[in-house]
Amino acid sequence: MDRDLIFFDVETTGLNVIRDRIIQLGMVKYPKNSGTPEEMMLMINPGIPISEEAMRIHGITPADLVNKPVFAQVAKKIYDFIGDGDLAGYNSNRFDVPILMEELARCGLDLKIEERRLIDVQRIFYRMEPRTLKAAYQFYCGKEMANAHDAMEDIKATIEVLKGQLDRYKDTDFIEEDGQTISRPVVNDMQVLHEFTNDLKTLDATQRLKYNEQGEVVFNFGKYVGQPVAKILYEDRNYYHWIQEKEFSVQVKKMSAKLLKEYENNLKKGT
Repeated sequence: MDRDLIFFDVETTGLNVIRDRIIQLGMVKYPKNSGTPEEMMLMINPGIPISEEAMRIHGITPADLVNKPVFAQVAKKIYDFIGDGDLAGYNSNRFDVPILMEELARCGLDLKIEERRLIDVQRIFYRMEPRTLKAAYQFYCGKEMANAHDAMEDIKATIEVLKGQLDRYKDTDFIEEDGQTISRPVVNDMQVLHEFTNDLKTLDATQRLKYNEQGEVVFNFGKYVGQPVAKILYEDRNYYHWIQEKEFSVQVKKMSAKLLKEYENNLKKGT
């Protein structure tokens, strides 16, 4: 590894990455210099109600969090622990990463996800052996999970699952639906795993923006779906302001602003 690799898992008040909040965060950092892994476990008072559905899943109640810090009190500690490392988890690309980005952004901290590699262990598993984390743990590790939906137990199981995947698939090619073959995509190389576990046509974790076949950034939602983002935002400023003001992720808002600025600069240059 050429960077630290941080495995992490969150338990939350619900499943909305914008509105909901983190109540438990577990992290295990593998240093790039092969040093001893570091662990961090935090319980966090969300300041909002925990949904009944969420409590049924993870078993964490408001009473468990009464005397715990709010996220703002531990945000810098979390940010510093991650540093410039790559991020790994189970279903982390669609949920854990974006909700952590939102929590940090509310505290004025930018996770700069575009500068990191993301390793989603679930994506390897679902593409190679579609099942759940509990089934993955049994399948790859030959053991039963004792305490599923506890953040630290889940992330430790995820680490063991990835080790099992690396061993099982080290000499295995992957055949795409269109018949194309990816040569040995599950190897101990963070860049290869990043490319295999991410949809590289999608720009953001909430999948609002993507590349089309021509490599142009287009909308993946709404009335302008499939149309070029930069051109639309330039011509329809109300739509741009709507994106900036409504419940879109920090990532989408930043990318929209960047694309609009680049488009304006290109017009000024006459390109």
